[in-house]
Amino acid sequence: MFKRLFLSLLAILTICSLYAQQDSTMVRYDTEKLQVQQITDEDLKTYKDNPDFNYEVVEADLTWWNNFTSWIGNLLLRFFEWLFGAEKAVGFFSIFLRLLPYILIGILLFLLIKFFLNVNTRSLFYSKNNEATVALSEEEHIIKNEDIDQLIQKALEVKNYRLAIRYYYLLILRQMSDKELIAWEPQKTNDDYISELKKKELQQPFGHITWLYDYIWYGDFPIDRDQYLKAENKFVSLRKTLDANG
Repeated sequence: MFKRLFLSLLAILTICSLYAQQDSTMVRYDTEKLQVQQITDEDLKTYKDNPDFNYEVVEADLTWWNNFTSWIGNLLLRFFEWLFGAEKAVGFFSIFLRLLPYILIGILLFLLIKFFLNVNTRSLFYSKNNEATVALSEEEHIIKNEDIDQLIQKALEVKNYRLAIRYYYLLILRQMSDKELIAWEPQKTNDDYISELKKKELQQPFGHITWLYDYIWYGDFPIDRDQYLKAENKFVSLRKTLDANG
């Protein structure tokens, strides 16, 4: 009897469980009325005026320099692809060949700038209002014909210390030329003379006074008497060194 009662209860529980599952899967519809949100022109204007919501891509105008470098780069790239077969290259070699045209352009620009600076250093710092200006064409005449010591004294008498530094530098060039330590020529640069000096004990002091000369004279840097005397010591010391190497 108990067995039948237990089986009956088990059957009732099973039926109730299945009914509950079926009831839980029933679709429930939302009958609440939807509320439509209105977007006004003022709302849109807020977003239009915000640059964070501006997704238009504005392409920058290419300059003639951009077009020129791009043209040169493409031309060189095609040449090296034809020469080395860059389109078949892989890895680092492929990257190097594609960067090579730009490297060459950079080297070319560096050489052009260096040449321009070497040739036009004087004209870059030239000033029409500089009362102490001495034309480049006068250098040869001063070095070969003038009493430079006397020119230095005259410049000091009128307190033109920049001009005195210029004359002192030309005096050093004459002294080194007379001792055949350099071959002075009008078209040479000061760096050329530094390279010509074979003795290392002369390169450093001459390089220092060359820096002083370029900075004071070509840099149009005004100096007073005290600053001149400090620079003069460097020139006098080098003159003594040159005399000792005679």
